[in-house]
Amino acid sequence: MKVFVSVDLEGVAGVVDWAQITRTGEDYALGRRLALAEVNAAIEGALAAGATEILVNDAHSVMRNLAPDELAGQASYLSGRYKPLYMMQGLDASFDAVLFLGYHAAMPTPGILSHTYNPGAVHDVRINGTVAGESGLNALVAQHHRVPVAVVTGDQYVGPEAAPFCPGVTPIVVKESTNRYAATSLHPERARRAIHDGVRAALAGLAGLTPPAIDLPVRIEVDLVSPDMAEQSAWIRGVTRTGTRTVAYTEDDALTAFRTFMTLVYLTRSLVER
Repeated sequence: MKVFVSVDLEGVAGVVDWAQITRTGEDYALGRRLALAEVNAAIEGALAAGATEILVNDAHSVMRNLAPDELAGQASYLSGRYKPLYMMQGLDASFDAVLFLGYHAAMPTPGILSHTYNPGAVHDVRINGTVAGESGLNALVAQHHRVPVAVVTGDQYVGPEAAPFCPGVTPIVVKESTNRYAATSLHPERARRAIHDGVRAALAGLAGLTPPAIDLPVRIEVDLVSPDMAEQSAWIRGVTRTGTRTVAYTEDDALTAFRTFMTLVYLTRSLVER
């Protein structure tokens, strides 16, 4: 069994502040340590279920948050910035399952540190009219390669948000968000045990899972933070401005739909950073 692991940090138990998950943050060392332990719990759970090959995609921020020599199970480690497929780089049809670890909810929810890819540019995303966070967008890549998403970990909002796009996904709740900046987390040891056992059980039942099946052609609508971002996004071929801060596009192919969204994210970044 070959398993692809996409790792974010906001959804890790104990993480409630950007200072824990940014390289210049005063608590970054703690956030990294907590994340690594949850990743290792997932790896060990996958191995217990029969995984023979595991690829970990470090998918948060600058994408070099984990210590490769401390990964369990001799997992392969994909890190570094500007990956063409970002959080899903490295996935192909040879994989049997996808795990979303440390994920967070989209901005419309009060979930901890909620956003979608770039909180400075993207306010809301809808896939075929349904609110989608990073799990829904990333499911487009899994759909293209026909690989099921078996697990998503994070707060109480990530599971329901992923469910419309990831059939049969197992949500593992490691914290309960009070609001966007506060949460009650399981003790890290309990969180890791839940992840280990949940991953093992989900992969043991892999035969009953199906890949994402988002209706095609797919229509994606993006509400941006400012009107100038919507104007700039409409420069992308096929993207139309439909409102003051909203753009939309339709694609026949799931992977192309994801790539178009990533083009939008990278393009609007220039307006965020100025």
